[in-house]
Amino acid sequence: VQLQASGGGLVQPGGSLKLSCAASGNIFGINPMGWYRQVPGKQRELVATRMTGGRVEYADSVKGRFSIDRDIAKHTVSLDLNNLKPEDTAVYYCYAKVIPRAAYGGPSRKDYDAWGQGTQVTVSS
Repeated sequence: VQLQASGGGLVQPGGSLKLSCAASGNIFGINPMGWYRQVPGKQRELVATRMTGGRVEYADSVKGRFSIDRDIAKHTVSLDLNNLKPEDTAVYYCYAKVIPRAAYGGPSRKDYDAWGQGTQVTVSS
């Protein structure tokens, strides 16, 4: 499975960006799908994920500012980043827990984690 992310860039504090990600390949389902971010010297951290059933998890630091959305049928996820702060500067990674389609057509018993290539978000004046 490939995850193709787009939408990063340079923005001033208080500005907005939209990140998008599309998964392609052998997919029966994805659960959850979302975004992580990482700055040099630190561990990758969860930003937001959305379950197939609709449950959403956000990092405390982005609650009220970021909004995640999914198109389950199209295997896509997007993240609206609003009121951006310099501390939001990071490489953002699209994430998916992929359930492959088995040979018989149903879900495989073995799911796995897939990651996108990362997109840089820089918040600076």
